[in-house]
Amino acid sequence: MPFEQGLFVDRGVTAASLHVASGEQYVRAQQLHSASRAELSVVDQLCSILTDMTGSPVGPDDHFFTDAGADSMLLARFCARVRKMPGLPHVAMTDVYAHPTARDLAIALAAPRPSGPGAALAGYREVLADLLGAEVPADADLFTDLGADSMTMTRFCARVRSRPDLPDVAMTDVYAHPTAAGLAEALGTEPAGDGVAEPEEPAPAPAPRASTRAYVLCGAAQLLAFVVFTLAYGTMLGYAYMWIAQGADLWAFYLRALVAVSIAFTVFAVLPVVAKWVLVGRWTEQEIPLWGFRYYRFWLARILARMNPLLLVAPGSPLISLYLRAMGARIGPGVVMLSRTIPACPDLLTVGARTVLRKDGLVACYRAEPGIIRTGRVTIGSDVVVGENTVIDIGVTIGDGARLAHASSLHEGQHVPAGETWWGSPGRQGGGAPGGSDAVARCGRMRRTTYAAGQLLVLLVVWLPLGTGVIDAALIRVPQLSSILGDHAAELASPTFYLDVVLVSVVLMLAGIVGGLVVSMLLARLLSLGLVEGRTYPLYGIRYTLHRTILRITNIKLFTYLLGDSSYIVGYLKGLGYDLRLVPQTGTNFGTAVKHETPFASSIGTGTMVADGLSIMNADYSSTAFVINRTRLGANSFLGNRIAYPAGARVGDDCLIATKTLVPTDGPVRSGVGLLGSPPFEIPRTVSRDNAYGHLRTGFDLHERLRRKNRYNRRTIGVALLVRWGSLFGITLLTVAVADVTVPLGPVAVGIQLLLALVFTMVFTVAVERLATIRRPLRPRLASVYDPYFWWHERYWKLVIQGWDAMLAGTPFKNLVSRALGVKIGRRVFDDGAAMTDRTLITIGDDVVLNAGAAIQCHSQEDGTFKSDRVRIHDGVCLDVGAFVHYGAVLGEGARIGCHAFLMKGEEVPAGAYWGGNPARATARPHPAPVGNATTAASTTNAAPAGTTANTVSAGTSVNTGTPGTPGTPVNTVSVNGVTNR
Repeated sequence: MPFEQGLFVDRGVTAASLHVASGEQYVRAQQLHSASRAELSVVDQLCSILTDMTGSPVGPDDHFFTDAGADSMLLARFCARVRKMPGLPHVAMTDVYAHPTARDLAIALAAPRPSGPGAALAGYREVLADLLGAEVPADADLFTDLGADSMTMTRFCARVRSRPDLPDVAMTDVYAHPTAAGLAEALGTEPAGDGVAEPEEPAPAPAPRASTRAYVLCGAAQLLAFVVFTLAYGTMLGYAYMWIAQGADLWAFYLRALVAVSIAFTVFAVLPVVAKWVLVGRWTEQEIPLWGFRYYRFWLARILARMNPLLLVAPGSPLISLYLRAMGARIGPGVVMLSRTIPACPDLLTVGARTVLRKDGLVACYRAEPGIIRTGRVTIGSDVVVGENTVIDIGVTIGDGARLAHASSLHEGQHVPAGETWWGSPGRQGGGAPGGSDAVARCGRMRRTTYAAGQLLVLLVVWLPLGTGVIDAALIRVPQLSSILGDHAAELASPTFYLDVVLVSVVLMLAGIVGGLVVSMLLARLLSLGLVEGRTYPLYGIRYTLHRTILRITNIKLFTYLLGDSSYIVGYLKGLGYDLRLVPQTGTNFGTAVKHETPFASSIGTGTMVADGLSIMNADYSSTAFVINRTRLGANSFLGNRIAYPAGARVGDDCLIATKTLVPTDGPVRSGVGLLGSPPFEIPRTVSRDNAYGHLRTGFDLHERLRRKNRYNRRTIGVALLVRWGSLFGITLLTVAVADVTVPLGPVAVGIQLLLALVFTMVFTVAVERLATIRRPLRPRLASVYDPYFWWHERYWKLVIQGWDAMLAGTPFKNLVSRALGVKIGRRVFDDGAAMTDRTLITIGDDVVLNAGAAIQCHSQEDGTFKSDRVRIHDGVCLDVGAFVHYGAVLGEGARIGCHAFLMKGEEVPAGAYWGGNPARATARPHPAPVGNATTAASTTNAAPAGTTANTVSAGTSVNTGTPGTPGTPVNTVSVNGVTNR
């Protein structure tokens, strides 16, 4: 008897059992029958590994899922363990799904696999030929010669990853080596695999999922807290209004309003501080199970901390530092905080003296993971500058005098040594200035204290009384409003009553729009006369007040939402003060979200288009001074989404800057190229597919296309204004009707009105968005900006009222609203405030975690071409803080996208994989620091007082941190005699 046949008999496999009816199964049986001794030993080893992992015997023919009871997470770890075993073939999840038994898997992987550059070249050319539908020469440029675009090459990378015989390719490799021969030469000598740098130990088992019961009970408790707080807040306002209304004239109204708002302000400013110390005490590093009582306490403390009326003062005020100190944070003197984010766990934040944190940065001191909230320390030294649009994860330390560039991030366990500049996501050494000024001015403690006191005084003496008693007293003397709020409120059946409500709501809306335009265009120009570009001004003085006032009144989101993606946004930005002297009109030069430090130092080159989310950084700050510097965007360029563009950018004309790209401030001036990633690297400026509609932006008939688009956009602006007026009319009508019914309840009626107004806002906005897509749903499209479909898609964006659901973050009601808005969303999803555009194109599975700052965007606009596609997120996926998922992406079960990562369009993330970076690619899954020991076993960090530095003291421990320039490579930081030396 042959040896192989004897083995089959020993295993109980007879010839009869190998005889099958179908030809395909017969061929497979013959392959198995002729298997060698080595191949059969592979079966044994695979069964042994899986038996050890599942805890029950697994036979050669047991189905991994149905018989062995394995899930995708366990099998992902199974693949990782197999890849580490010498003598075993490489196994990927795609192999497991295609061959779900040990015997089939061994046979499928037993075929000899060619290796080396020659074999890789043949394989790459084969995949490319299938995607492009043509023969692919080895030395042809994939973009310029073959016309491939980024979406095609993303699909190429995904197909290569599914073939274990080929070395994995990432988009960064494609751009670095844009020929098949170049890719094969660069990657062909590497072992084939899935590109995942596996940790030494298997990934930890996923956290237990919360039960539906806990999810529902937590939601009920959150709803109760919300209702009670709203009623209490409204009742207090009711008492204040009733007392204010007893004034005899405007002066009496003002005095009573001043007293009332002072008392209310004090109560609600102190309440979050007291609640935090009563509910929590001092935050520590810990793991909080989602949807349990501890999570409810965490959520309540966080919500109250971010509702403090002290936050009505603009970011950059010394009051923010004082508030954080009261909440337990260790903030050194002279700190400048321009970000709006208030850490949920302030006790875990340490910021040294004279540090500058620029706007749009996220430092939350916690993050959500499947099943848990993980809190952790963030330690930032003295004289540090953290750039705009950055994310600092938990367990991070930044040394004294260090710099973190804009559009960068630091991940758990990273340490930036003192004096170094880091950039990129994840951060590494290199890059230019992050927008911190070296200017120095006299700005002592007395100046800061006086400025903070003046802000409080103006808020309490001017704005709050005017916004309550005085303005109300003036409006009550308007005949129409008086008839509504006076004795005739009960006449709800009278047509005159409704006409009066319509008239009043229209007048209020028009007055608000006209007043906003006058303030943003005329008052801002008047204030700008007191500021000069390039001149150093001290913080917390008259010039600083002028600058911050200009910033606030020229960044009114309503106007950019109404006018963006139309020809009228150009005139609006010119009116604000932008330098837009020569702008060839395309009808969509700017998106609906453009902001700046000051419009009077913003220059846009001829022919440049901006997609959305542009932030122009034309002011630099130190801990004592600020300087306004002109920011120039080159001509004939295109900027994607969410780009922070600094003054001094080393970018010239005719450039493509892709979504979330870090705009460089050092090195040569880039022209005629594309830039992608953080840190950035060069890519082709454009490809043939993106130029498919280029001819529509020129020619004699451009004027006619623009005329049709402008006509459509005017109707869209009218519809958007009508929707916003409908919301104002509904709230006004509801307030009056409820007031008439609830008069016997007294001050409590105000709380009921507030609660019903919030419910009405939710129902109204959901209804509008759903009605907008009921007859014409969103669908994947590739179209010109002059295609009527794109015009309709622009209308959809304008009808969506953004940001109102932020108060629902971290509650089950956020998922209910998302589902009502058209998102196909699963059960027990934890949404901490993720942004979602094009909602009906998004599918989200069960137990998904969406962290704060995450975004799912199902479209892009590149030059004159609009592209959209679906995004599918399977069960158990986690998007870390600031992660961005682009259109066409598919995330497998249990996958995780890292902090501040950018998952490019069309990427397919395998089940259980961890992808990080910008652009994202497979990388090693980070190991969280032990609870209670984020940096060292026992460390204390002291905020540095003026004139000193922040010191980190460690009790005889060692720390592994990322080596500058090579994130993820450990170096040892050894403490001697208790003092950490690096």
